[in-house]
Amino acid sequence: MDNNKSLEVFEKETVSTAVLKNALPAMAAMLMVLIYNLADTFFIGQTHDDIQIAAVSLATPVFLLFMAVGTIFGIGGTSVISRAMGEGKKDYAKKVCSFCMWSCVGVGIIMSILFFVCMDYILIFVGASKDTWEYAKIYLTIVSASGPFVLISNCYSNILRAEGQSTKAMMGQLLGNLLNVILDPIMILGFQWNIAGAAIATVIGNVVGACYYILYFLRGRSILSINLRIFTIREKVASGVLSIGIPAALGSLMMSISQIVMNSQMARYGDMALAGAGVAMKVTMMTGMVCIGLGQGIQPLLGYCVGAKKWNRHKKVLRFSLIFAFILSTLLTGVCYLFTDEIVHAFLTDENAFAYGVSFSRILLSTSFLFGVFYVITNALQACGAAKESLIVNISRQGLIYIPCMFILAAFFQETGLIWAQPVADILSLVLAVTLYIKKSKQMGKGLSL
Repeated sequence: MDNNKSLEVFEKETVSTAVLKNALPAMAAMLMVLIYNLADTFFIGQTHDDIQIAAVSLATPVFLLFMAVGTIFGIGGTSVISRAMGEGKKDYAKKVCSFCMWSCVGVGIIMSILFFVCMDYILIFVGASKDTWEYAKIYLTIVSASGPFVLISNCYSNILRAEGQSTKAMMGQLLGNLLNVILDPIMILGFQWNIAGAAIATVIGNVVGACYYILYFLRGRSILSINLRIFTIREKVASGVLSIGIPAALGSLMMSISQIVMNSQMARYGDMALAGAGVAMKVTMMTGMVCIGLGQGIQPLLGYCVGAKKWNRHKKVLRFSLIFAFILSTLLTGVCYLFTDEIVHAFLTDENAFAYGVSFSRILLSTSFLFGVFYVITNALQACGAAKESLIVNISRQGLIYIPCMFILAAFFQETGLIWAQPVADILSLVLAVTLYIKKSKQMGKGLSL
């Protein structure tokens, strides 16, 4: 394979073709992430035990902390590598790639150990009740064992797109997530392992996904490298990745933390309210995850343009992406709204849990049509190396704005107020993101305007 050929999508393809070639595989990959997240809840729902669903709702945002940390190295690495490629610095790009791999291994091991040691404290923090405690503990204990593999899988599903290998980036996630979906009914229902079966299927899927990416590099077909001998934290390798990756990951990290806070507050209104909230979040994830994939898919294109100083192409890519993102997120939101009852019913059987799920879903869907625009703008900030601006946006949406809104609105509207906090945060964070991007455009000058 001609390794340089993979870079043609950045330089020679039309804007619409380049965006779709890079974004569609990324969107498909995130769709598979969504499916595998839904699969656990769906098949556990077939046990007709909504307490187990509530336990999964408690455990999921905690497990997503692993994915958030993987995003540090994935998004940060992608931003640095794509700009390095645009500047013709291939050796430097290889060093960044190696740094990301071995950082994922080390940090993943440390996180797994910490989760095992602090499990009871974690369960207290998330608000596990006497009914959900044991189920949540079983699930988290098992999935925590796959820590390094989760980090690698989430990291390299992004980094491969930096060298134009969007299809291969998708395949790793596709294989892992598809295997998880296949194993879920076998282990949950067939073997009757219930929530433990869901966790084991998740572990196997993550291991397979990570192994796919490792084998891709070991076969020597990549422009990049994971060779330990070129690992370094110097030459601004570590600082370059972390300065972009940490702000980017804070979005995912704060999402996990805010969900944990929300779950602990929602648990005050009963396990059925908690189960309904968990399913409602999964309904809006159908739009959110696809839009996240779109944003991640276009980031390397924008980053390459910045590195190569192709300002006119940068502007065209951004404008096309914004229009496409808005249309897509609006259509997906409409579908979810029309079929809210049917979607929620697939997961919840208890009457009260179902009522909560439908009501909460429709509240969250009120602003999900804005997701596409938000994630395109956010990834555009990361692509141009706007570390400070990216940090502000990502800690605001799910943290500085969302968490205070939860407590304020809950004081007046109880459990409904907890849910309305998210749409409020969605609107305010989008305004913030657009404002910061316009400001950054003026600072950098050419070609970055909307």
